[in-house]
Amino acid sequence: MKIKKYSTLVSSSELLNELLYLEARRHVEEAIKQVDWPPGAGKFSIYPESGKKRGQGNGVKPIKSSFMKYLQTQGWGTELQVSLGTSKRVGDVDAVLTREGKIVALEWETGNVSSSHRSLNKMAFGIQNQVILAGFLVVHCRSLAQYLTDIIGNFEELEPYFGFWQNSIAAYKGLLEIIGIEQDEVSYEVPRIPKGTDGRSLY
Repeated sequence: MKIKKYSTLVSSSELLNELLYLEARRHVEEAIKQVDWPPGAGKFSIYPESGKKRGQGNGVKPIKSSFMKYLQTQGWGTELQVSLGTSKRVGDVDAVLTREGKIVALEWETGNVSSSHRSLNKMAFGIQNQVILAGFLVVHCRSLAQYLTDIIGNFEELEPYFGFWQNSIAAYKGLLEIIGIEQDEVSYEVPRIPKGTDGRSLY
């Protein structure tokens, strides 16, 4: 799999040289490169079928699974509850890297655009409370999302709101990075990525 788009929202340019951020970003980039389909192929090929109709298109959970497995080998914890400075639960974070008391959080989007908003809001809130130093959101670009289950959000849907999240962390030491991912190729020679079930929905 490859990275197609980056948007880095940072309160101070000095943070771009923060060692924990640089380490986390290196891990995330390498983990994305490790995602392949079919498994073991060494590249990510997508069966080019729209997911608008039931029973068509590709699922998203298997894409996330191999990514998370790589992060775990690099010392990331997964599916963790991080205290974001409030007594109320705001949901688990997909992955967390901790070094010397500093925390980086990561969310890999498998839901709709509203889910992406919640993920970014969650991490922005953590930065405002100075609980996390940086947050990453990995989200499919539209060029990939068109072949996935129809509920999936995409990078381009979020772009109009980047200024809002930038302003939300401007007064605090922190960084948000949104990474748009895309397939290496489309191919009718590969199987569809299977869909799972979550209640009555397919993902």
